[in-house]
Amino acid sequence: MAWIILLAAGVLEVIWAFTMKQSEGFTKLTPSIITLVTALGSFVLLAIAMRSLPLGTAYTIWTGIGAIGAFVVGILVLGEQASVTRILAAALIISGLVLMKLSTEA
Repeated sequence: MAWIILLAAGVLEVIWAFTMKQSEGFTKLTPSIITLVTALGSFVLLAIAMRSLPLGTAYTIWTGIGAIGAFVVGILVLGEQASVTRILAAALIISGLVLMKLSTEA
């Protein structure tokens, strides 16, 4: 169950990163509110997942989901560059996340 909660926390992290970009420096009300609510939800879910997952594993997976999710949203939604180098970097992050998951017993 902790892994599902951690996944949800990571998804919320992607949402708050995207809406933070949309808030234009917290100058737009609706995206700013969504950013704050989803950030809080993400932190709460991360804290719950950390009850049974090791700190290093939970935090690494959480930030990795956020990083890869933001990368994909940036490319698919915001039209950011998808160069070979950026994709390779994302693949390395994903491989690190897989190794972190495989090294954790919880």
